Amino acid sequence: MQDIRGIVFDKDGTLFDFHRTWAAFNARLIADLAGGDTERAAALAEALGFDLEEPRFLPDSPMIAGTIEVVIEAVARILPELDEALVVRQVRDGSHAITPVEAVPLVPLLDGLIHQGLVLGVATNDSEAPARAHLASLGVLDRFAFVAGYDSGHGAKPAPGMLDAFCRATGLPPAACAMIGDSAHDLVSGRAAGMVTVGVLTGIAEEAELAPLADVVLADIGALPGWLADRGREAPRRA
Repeated sequence: MQDIRGIVFDKDGTLFDFHRTWAAFNARLIADLAGGDTERAAALAEALGFDLEEPRFLPDSPMIAGTIEVVIEAVARILPELDEALVVRQVRDGSHAITPVEAVPLVPLLDGLIHQGLVLGVATNDSEAPARAHLASLGVLDRFAFVAGYDSGHGAKPAPGMLDAFCRATGLPPAACAMIGDSAHDLVSGRAAGMVTVGVLTGIAEEAELAPLADVVLADIGALPGWLADRGREAPRRA
């Protein structure tokens, strides 16, 4: 069993608590796009897999692991009269301005991993620019040697392009890296890249969905140091 030397994190639902970061934003976005029309808002919420009453994302929401195009396509189906460029601008401007909610305190966790010699990266199906803005807003952008979004030129998950790019950028072999994510897209991507896969439960997916695709499922990324320590202790016995 090879030592883990690089860790690639998904962003939303992994570094950040998915509901607490995005639910209020998404409720406002739906209301704004619907222009106060409750029927249109309900139709759009259904298309986006979102419960307006809670407000909360539903387990089958295409927004959980999708790119901005998922939102644009849903809006176009439900509200075809809206200008696509306006919708894109509204989504991107609004997402830039959100304040992410950490799944766990990130500074001590990331600094501890770096102190152990691990190289860290982010691979998200969000755009790269807002991803960097979100990480910077919490003072952790400089902890990552690599940050990529679906628009960075490496493709989107579940394809492994972003993870392949992380390995090229860092010089680490895939087998020495772990992909950490809250969705099946993350874990499929990790497996396709040849990485160890770690599921976390701070997104929408439940353990039963993640377990078949993960080498391990953790409650949240705060459990990573313990898992890495256990893995290190197990390595000699499995050699």
